[in-house]
Amino acid sequence: MATIPLYVRRLATAAIVAVAFLLLYLHVVVKLVHDWATDDNYSHGFFIVPLAAYLAWERRDRLAALERRPSNVGLAVVIASLGVMVAGTIGAELFLTRISMIGVCGGAVLFLAGRQHFRVLLFPLLFLLLMVPIPAIVFTRIALPLQLLASRFGTTVMSAAGVPVLREGNVLVLSNTTLEVAEACSGIRSLISLLTLGIVLGYFTDRRSWARVTIALMTIPIAIVTNGLRVAGTGIAARYYGAAAAEGFFHSFSGWLLFIAALGLLTAVQRGIGTLQLETS
Repeated sequence: MATIPLYVRRLATAAIVAVAFLLLYLHVVVKLVHDWATDDNYSHGFFIVPLAAYLAWERRDRLAALERRPSNVGLAVVIASLGVMVAGTIGAELFLTRISMIGVCGGAVLFLAGRQHFRVLLFPLLFLLLMVPIPAIVFTRIALPLQLLASRFGTTVMSAAGVPVLREGNVLVLSNTTLEVAEACSGIRSLISLLTLGIVLGYFTDRRSWARVTIALMTIPIAIVTNGLRVAGTGIAARYYGAAAAEGFFHSFSGWLLFIAALGLLTAVQRGIGTLQLETS
C-alpha cells in the first residue's frame, strides 16, 4: 500500500480543522463582521485578520525550522475554549464566543505543532484580540471617564482662548448654546483605532520590545489630548458661529482632521525613538 506523503496528510489535517472551525463558529463570525460594518468603533476589525495572517506568514521560515512536538495541553485549551463558547452562547454574551475562537486557534497550534510553534505564533494570535469588541459594560466604564476628561480638557482650552464656559459634568454651557460631550465624543473610537495603528507601527518600524510597547502606550495620551482639542474646537466654533457649527459636517470633519493630527504625533514619537536608537548606538 502506497504511503500518503507527509505534506498531503498535513494539508488534509489543516482542511479538516478549518472546516470544523467554520461549522462551529460561522454564526459568530457573521455577527462579528456585521458589528465591524455597523459600529464605527470597530470598523478597523476588517484589517485585523489579514494583518494577523501576514504576521503568521512572515514567520514561515522560523516555523519550518522547528520540530513538530504536538502537546496534549493544546487539546485541553481547545476543550476549555469550546466550553467558553457554550457558556457565551447560553448567556448570550458575544464577547465570550468571540474570545473562544482565538483560544481554539491557539489550542489547535499547541495540539498539532507544539509549544515552540505556539511561541512563534503568539503575537499574531494576541493581535487578533483587537478585532473583538469589548463588552458593553467595560466599554461604558471606559467611555464615561473619557467623556469627563474630554469635558475638563475642552473647558480648560476654551477658557484659555477667552471663551466663557461653565462645565456641569460632561455638559458645557456657553453663552449662546449648550453642548454635551456624548459617549460617541468620548474619544474611545479614536483611542481603539490609534492603539491598533500604534501596535502595527511599532512592530514594523522597531525591533526593540520596549520601543514597541512605548509607541503603543503613547497612543493613549495622544488620543486623549486630540479628542480634548476637538471638544474645545467644537465649543469655540459653537460660540462664534452658533450651535449648528457643532453638528453635521464640521463635527465629522474635525474628527477626521484631529485623527490625522494624532497619527502625525504618533509618527513623530516613533521617529523620536528611532533617533534615540541612533544616538545611543
